[in-house]
Formats: sequence, C-alpha cells, structure tokens
Amino acid sequence: MADDASKLIDQFGNPISRTQIALLRETIADTDSLQARPPFQGHLAFGIDPGRLGVILRGADYGNSLDWQILAEEIEEMFPHYTSVLSKRKRQVSQLPVTVKAADVPDGEKHAGFVRKWLDTGTLARCLFDMCDAIGKGWSALEIIWETKPGSVRPAEILYRPQRFFELNPMDGSTLWLRTENGFVDLAPHKFLVHRHPSKSGLITRSGLTRLVAFLWLYSSYTLKDWALFVQGYGLPIRVGRYGPEASENDKKVLWRAVQSIAGDVAAIIPRSMEIEFQKAGDTNAGSELYLKRMDWLNREVSKLVLGSTAGTEAISGGHAVGQEHRQVEQDVETFDAGLMSTSVTRQIVHAMIAFTFGPQDAYPVLTIGRPDQVPLKDVIAATADLGPQGLKVKASEIRDRLGLTEPEEGDETVGGVQPTPVKAPPIPHLAVTPPAAQTIQPGAWLGRLVTQSEAPPELVERMTERLAQDAAGAMAGMTDELRAVFEQATDLHDLAHRVAGLKLDSTAFADAMARGMALSNLVGQASLVESLRGR
Repeated sequence: MADDASKLIDQFGNPISRTQIALLRETIADTDSLQARPPFQGHLAFGIDPGRLGVILRGADYGNSLDWQILAEEIEEMFPHYTSVLSKRKRQVSQLPVTVKAADVPDGEKHAGFVRKWLDTGTLARCLFDMCDAIGKGWSALEIIWETKPGSVRPAEILYRPQRFFELNPMDGSTLWLRTENGFVDLAPHKFLVHRHPSKSGLITRSGLTRLVAFLWLYSSYTLKDWALFVQGYGLPIRVGRYGPEASENDKKVLWRAVQSIAGDVAAIIPRSMEIEFQKAGDTNAGSELYLKRMDWLNREVSKLVLGSTAGTEAISGGHAVGQEHRQVEQDVETFDAGLMSTSVTRQIVHAMIAFTFGPQDAYPVLTIGRPDQVPLKDVIAATADLGPQGLKVKASEIRDRLGLTEPEEGDETVGGVQPTPVKAPPIPHLAVTPPAAQTIQPGAWLGRLVTQSEAPPELVERMTERLAQDAAGAMAGMTDELRAVFEQATDLHDLAHRVAGLKLDSTAFADAMARGMALSNLVGQASLVESLRGR
C-alpha cells in the first residue's frame, strides 16, 4: 500500500515523481489567462454556406480542428431536434446502474469495496453526462483532480474540458495534445479521462455524430429560412394604400408609413388612377406542406443517426409491436454506449486507483455501466430464499449491488441479518445407573436408586439416545410422508416452493417427544449433581 504520496507507483509498477504527484492534485487544463484556452471563442455558424463548411471539415482532417470544434458546439445549440435526441441518448446511458466485480486475486473483494465506496461519493455519476459528449464529437477529455491520502488515492473531481482546448496529432490522428501558450504538449499521465466513442470506423476526428449531422443541420437551416419567407409572403395580407391626383409628395410618404406600420413588409401605395394586378400563387397550403415535409424528413434522418430509430421522438402507426421493435434498437445503442464507457472508466480510473493505493496487481476490479442480462430481481430473491436453506451460497455483495444497497459499517443501525444460533450445552459425562433393559424408562422410578448407588452402568447415555430417537421417529414419520408426497407431485422448483409454503404440518407429537427427552436429560443432570455431592 502506498502509505506516502511520494511513493506512489502506477499500474505498471513505475514510480511517480513528485512533480507528477503535484500535477495529479492540481488543475492544468482550465481556461488560460493568456488566451490559449479562452472560455469563449467566436462564432462560425452565422452565414455559413456549404463551401465554408467543407473547408472547416477538411481543416479538421489535416490537424486543425479548432474551427470544427467551435462549429460542432454551435450546431448543438442551433439545431433543436439534434440537441433533443442527443441529450436523450446521453441521459439514457448516464443514468444506468453501475456495478463493480471483484478480480480473482487474494485481496480482490477488498479492492472492489474500495471502488464501491468511491462510487458512493457521486464523483463518477456527476461526470458521466459530460463524458457522453464524445458521442457527438468522437472523443471527450475530462481532467481528473486526484485526492491523495495515506491508504487512499482516488479522484476527488472529474471536470469537463471543451474539445477546443485540445488538438489531435496530425501525424497519427489519434494522440491528443493540450493547447498551451507555447503550442501543444502531451497529456500528463493519469491526469485525463479520455473517452473515445466512435459512431463509425476510421479516424477519431471523423467518427463523431455531429460530423454526420453537419450537412443535415445546414440544409434544415436553409429550409427554415425559406419557410419563414414563404410564411411572410403568403401568410400575411397585402396592404394597398390608394392616393388621388391631388396628393402631394408628403401625403404619399405619410400613406407609405401608414401601410408599413400595420404589419410586415408586404405593402404598396398606388395612385387611384393606376391599377396593379396581384397574381395569386397556386395552392399555398401545398407549398407550406412541402417545407414541413422536408423538415420532418431531415429530423427523422437525425433521429435514426442518433437513436437508431424514430419511435423515441414521434408517434408511428403500427401499434405495440412496432414500438417494441424500435425500443429494442434503442436498447442496443444503450448497451453499446455503456460498454465503451465501462471500458474507459475501468482502464483509466479503476486501474489507477487500485495501483496508487494498493500497488500493482495481476488483475483489477471491473466496473460495469448498464443493465446486465440478469434474472429479474424478484426471481433472484425468491430463489435465494428457497434454495438458501438447501445449501445454495451467494455473495452478499452481489445481492447488495442488485438491490442498490451498501454494506453497513460499524455503528450503523441495521435491519435484518441472521440471528445467532443458541449454543447447545455439552452432554454430561459419567451418568449414573440406568433401569433394566426390559423395563420402560421412568425417571422417577430409578432416581432414588441412582442416589443410593455409587456406580452406574456406562450404557445409560446410549439407552437414553435410543429411546429419544424411537419417540421422535414416530412423530417425524407423519411429517416426512407429507413432504415426500409434495416432492413427488411438484413439477419444478418454483412449484415445489409454493407447495411447501402451503403445508400445515402437525408437529405436536414431535414436540411431545422432544419435551420428554429434555425432561429426562434434566433429571439425569440433577441425579449426577447429587452423586457428585455425595462423593465429596
């Protein structure tokens, strides 16, 4: 265990220098006062056209992704449908349950418990949504602020950093650099949680969903603009002001201001002696439907890109079966997202936590985000209750994880638990005289003889045991016959559990036999005590 922060080692057993330890505790990638990483960095979406968008995308491919990262953030702000479905996907995976599986090493359960206690602090839960920003942009980088204490090294905060604070190495298209006032530098070891979330194979800078949505956003922007002009031109009445030949230039100006101030720009003034014919456009309703259908098509394409289906954003005819099929598609997407995130957190945080605190290990706990393919919780509880008495053993930590409960600590008020089993008194040795084998055992008849005799036959305990077994066997026979019939009639374990729960066994005879045995043992003990006193 690393009892001193200066003796920290990574998961490969390499010592970490004091300079690196200081960096673990500090923030190094926040906004920069020298404007290498400014909090705000311009706008590129206003007035953009397909040519300019193509230039930005090509620049990102060749190692200058700053403009693209700025634009990608603006697309999420200016494309409501994309933001809606993307946020739904982020929320869906960031709220999934998190479990920890212990590694098969001597202290594996201890290591897993250490990680579970860290999860209780909520540090990981707070950053999962920001971690999902990689879904849209291909990757995300979060800065880890480590808390280093003797016997405990773990992340205290995991802070989101915008992608424009970083750059990808153009030589390999994969290595991430941090922007500084002196150019680009490599990321400090164990200082960043870099999550790569490709939506398509290829270079990481081209694998984010926002890149796939960029032209759909641009087309929808044009459609909205055209639709607005259409509504303005055909959705508002045309105002026409007429003036006579006696009207002066000042009168004409007053009239023009009057028709303009009523509403909109569709207005005109003409002399009474002139005539203007307004040609009515075709079916304006059909024209309006054209824009609406185009916007609906673009939004459906975005829904399919982000969620894998359109059922999560709009009602589609087809009933329950179609909804179930689309929901299955969204669950597949959820499972994919959760698997990638689980791997990133396990490799970059869990491994480092355990190595920093306990030293390098042959295997590390596995953190899993998502709904595992498990038996329903109700069936797990029923099976544990029914099969536990039959000898089935289950890890308590697994049951707690399924129930979302934590292990109680010393001093906590608890509910439940196994009640302690009363300790049976050991049998009393050297019992005294037993009645003749041919006679029925009557404690009162041979107690006086026991007091007066100095020695007792050694087989008394055996005879008492045999007699008690005979009495109990008769009482148990009736109950075991009923149980045997239930076992033979049951079709499966669940049916057996139901039948056994419904039995009403009569234990009166068994209780009487046990009472007689206990009374007999009590009398024998008293007689032994008397004999012991006489021998003094």
